[in-house]
Amino acid sequence: MLKDDFLKYQAKTTPNPLGISVAKAKGVYITDTYGKKYLDFVSGVSACSLGHCHPKVTRAIRKQSKKYLHVMVYGEFAQAPAVNLCKELIELLPDNQESVYLTNSGTEAIEGALKLAKRATGRSELIGAHQSYHGSTHGALSLLGSEYQKTRFRPLLPDIRFIRFNSEEDLKLITNKTAAVLLETIQGGAGFILPKNDFLKKTKDRCEAVGALLILDEIQPGFGRTGKFFSFEHFNVKPDIVVMGKGMGGGLPIGAFSASHQLMQLLEEHPKLGHITTFGGNSIITSAALATLRTIRESQLMNKISSKEALIRKELMHPCIQEIRGIGLMLAPLFKKPEIANQVVLKSIDNGLILFWLLWEKKAIRITPPLTISEKEIKKGCKILKSVLDELIGC
Repeated sequence: MLKDDFLKYQAKTTPNPLGISVAKAKGVYITDTYGKKYLDFVSGVSACSLGHCHPKVTRAIRKQSKKYLHVMVYGEFAQAPAVNLCKELIELLPDNQESVYLTNSGTEAIEGALKLAKRATGRSELIGAHQSYHGSTHGALSLLGSEYQKTRFRPLLPDIRFIRFNSEEDLKLITNKTAAVLLETIQGGAGFILPKNDFLKKTKDRCEAVGALLILDEIQPGFGRTGKFFSFEHFNVKPDIVVMGKGMGGGLPIGAFSASHQLMQLLEEHPKLGHITTFGGNSIITSAALATLRTIRESQLMNKISSKEALIRKELMHPCIQEIRGIGLMLAPLFKKPEIANQVVLKSIDNGLILFWLLWEKKAIRITPPLTISEKEIKKGCKILKSVLDELIGC
């Protein structure tokens, strides 16, 4: 049995994984090895922006696979998929973003961004936010805002400080010792918390005043999920470094960080090879990412995000839901206690709807469906969720 072998041979991240045995996935549905179909309201934790096996993505993969796969470590050969992806990303980014470094994942991009900030400023202090999440590698983990998650892996990076997200008072902690402030544009694990009262702009202003850099983590909300291509476009701010991942690859693993030419060139000398990756910019992966970017950019998908958000909010009016946090197709219904959120996820899966938990906000669940989801599919999923809530006692 596939699930038995999964549990026996493959390393796990929790004692009790969901364990759906996947046979195929297409559009907004995943089908298991028993033939049961699940409506996917999670899209691989925001990774499958266009749903599963989007034809333009799979076509790009097939086309490139006939030409070449890996040919050289990153940064030495000019390869059209990677070059075109970087060029078209720059067209969508603010004018202070001029160069893109391609990586294998979001957390690797975080590592590169942190190194770049230290190299640029000559400083060692890095500031993150409480209840943040940027990945699990050592640098990203050092800036993760949950001590419980980090304790057993210490020592981590030194000279790390934390501020409260949306706390203008805490901005005074950013000083001339600070190399960079790393923030999620929208806090994901904390429950899809939006910046308020120009918090990001005020953070950028403080960084400029003391010579620090602002790094914005767009790994979850980027690539159209909030109705803008990058979610910082909602908040009147131009970061110094932008980090991307997840929804960028159309279901394949990729990450990237961007900055000005002046900053990015610092990774070229003193020392040379300041940041290295073997498979970053892989031709198959960047072909899929380029197809994803172009499909989002050239379609009407982003124009429909706000109406889809409104429909989900309307369909999920239920006495058990205290509020729905987030924006666009990055939404987090909140319940009065964690036990309810846990039951909702598990019972919804039993009923053919994939939902998922959030890292730190245990009273909330994740709704991050593919951007391609239809109104009919939204209504179907919300109906299943509400039926589960109707059956819960004491919610």
